[in-house]
Amino acid sequence: MPLLRILFVALVAYPVVLVVLGLNVRNRARLPRGGPAIVAANHNSHLDTLVLFTLFPLLNIPRVRPVAAADYFLANRFIAWFALNVIGIIPLQRKRAAASGDPLAGCYAALARGETLLIFPEGSRGEPEQMSELKSGIAHLAARFPAVPVVPVFMHGLGKSMPRGEWLPVPFFCDVFVGIPLHWSGERKLFMDGLQDSLRALKNKLAAPEHT
Repeated sequence: MPLLRILFVALVAYPVVLVVLGLNVRNRARLPRGGPAIVAANHNSHLDTLVLFTLFPLLNIPRVRPVAAADYFLANRFIAWFALNVIGIIPLQRKRAAASGDPLAGCYAALARGETLLIFPEGSRGEPEQMSELKSGIAHLAARFPAVPVVPVFMHGLGKSMPRGEWLPVPFFCDVFVGIPLHWSGERKLFMDGLQDSLRALKNKLAAPEHT
């Protein structure tokens, strides 16, 4: 429901992220202006997706699709309806049964339609402001669509504002660092190492004083 997604971002995500928290974005111009594209971000908080939504123009929101765990977001009927119809998630089965097919099929279809995927390659929310090793599922997407840019994004502050287990945000300024887009390198380990290195390099820029 495209209109519901636009209203949600305009009336919920923008006020929470830009007013309650505050946001500082570095190298915003590196974000994809259209799809197909993949945004690969670190994951510390329920607020991560809201922050990523606010980086895109409102009219683009219906074509920006977060990839989220089906076992978490589809477990409850109300949450499932909200996640699918308002947030617009693409459900990902983290524990694949033998007969369930390719768990990335929905992501493949979205990229083929020219949409932008929001992916958290760590797989789940980690400890506040800590980054875990990346899962290799994103490499399958990059290999299937080698011309699609993979844009690394590092977010800081959300793990303290709304860490795992909390449901109400505490005002805490958020920094967002957008990296140089990557492309499939032809080999899974090389690609994953490059993405991990890019996210770590963005994290290291926290000490730099200038934000643009």
